[in-house]
Amino acid sequence: MAAQDGPDEEPDTTERERRAERARAGRQAETDARLALRTAEERARALAGRADSLVRTARAERDARAKAAARHERLVREGQVAQAVARGVAVVLQRLEESLALGAAERSRVEAARQEREQELRAARAALRELAVQHDELVSSVHRDELARAQQRMRIDQLEERARVELGMEVEALVADYGPDTLVPVVLSPDARAAQEANPPEDGVEAPEPVPFVREEQEKRLRSGERALTMLGRVNPLALEEFSALEERHRFLGEQLEDLRRTRRDLLDIVREVDERVEQVFTEAWHDVEAAFDSVFRRLFPGGEGRLVLTDPADMLTTGIEVEARPAGKNVKRLSLLSGGERSLVAVAFLVSLFKARPSPFYILDEVEAALDDTNLGRLLEIYEELRQDSQLVVITHQKRTMEVGDALYGVSMRGDGVSTVISQRLREPSAV
Repeated sequence: MAAQDGPDEEPDTTERERRAERARAGRQAETDARLALRTAEERARALAGRADSLVRTARAERDARAKAAARHERLVREGQVAQAVARGVAVVLQRLEESLALGAAERSRVEAARQEREQELRAARAALRELAVQHDELVSSVHRDELARAQQRMRIDQLEERARVELGMEVEALVADYGPDTLVPVVLSPDARAAQEANPPEDGVEAPEPVPFVREEQEKRLRSGERALTMLGRVNPLALEEFSALEERHRFLGEQLEDLRRTRRDLLDIVREVDERVEQVFTEAWHDVEAAFDSVFRRLFPGGEGRLVLTDPADMLTTGIEVEARPAGKNVKRLSLLSGGERSLVAVAFLVSLFKARPSPFYILDEVEAALDDTNLGRLLEIYEELRQDSQLVVITHQKRTMEVGDALYGVSMRGDGVSTVISQRLREPSAV
């Protein structure tokens, strides 16, 4: 109520502004004082750090000086020890030089003694080698003598054994009767014996007087007798039995050979009959397939020409068959120059020709129309329709048009668990079983 009743005048703000100015000045002075205080504190800390650093430096300097003094004292002591060692080394070197001189003199003496011992050792080794050579020669000579004596004894034993086996006489009796001291009877040659028999003397045939044993002459007689005995050959007491056995075996083998010859003739006759029958069957099949191929090829390739040619018509058993195909608008006949679909269609034509020439109850075709276009596929399906009249067709295919003409469809599908299942669907009743 008093405000409403008072005069409408502006309040005086001079005092407030002065006080505000003084407050700002006070805050500024406080800020400057704090800044100065912090600056002083920073300087104090810097001076304290520098003082600490100087103290540490002084302490380190004192430690370094103490270490240098200790090192100097140690070096002095080591120098004194080195001087003492040097004096000792001089004495030791003098003693070493004396020892080296004595060692050199002793080494020279030992070296001279060693050379003398080596010369004596070489001489001893040379003498030992000579003795070893002489020993080896003596041992070899003794071995040769022993070997010769052993061979001589072995030969004597063999001769004694041969005398007992071949002559049935002991060595003593053989030497007593036929030894070198016994006279040898003279045996006339066949010519001299024949001449003496032709002109016998008047008082009968007289045997020549025995002559003394001469080794050379008796060795000649031995070689002559051995040659005559060799010419006669060995006597086989079982020759008759062996001849009879061989004769029986010859007769048996002759009969077996005759049986083999008859069997061979029979087999050759059978082979000839089989070849004739095979040739006849193949010839008939060839003519039927050739005619069917011409008809089927014209249906699959309208306007084209195709035929089957024998590589060796004179020999139907070993001949080969070549397929010549020329589609309409092309002059090539080799299958390698045709496209993939054309080659596939030519192969289908050859198969269908075989089917028509020699029908079968059923046929299995595995994607034979995979490379065919729609036009050629339609022609092939027409042939399928003809074949299914008398036979059952099992066709594996991915072509929808081929599936449409089938009586039943069997598909293989994989379920979610990875197991394959067979799905079948009968489209119509089959026309042929």
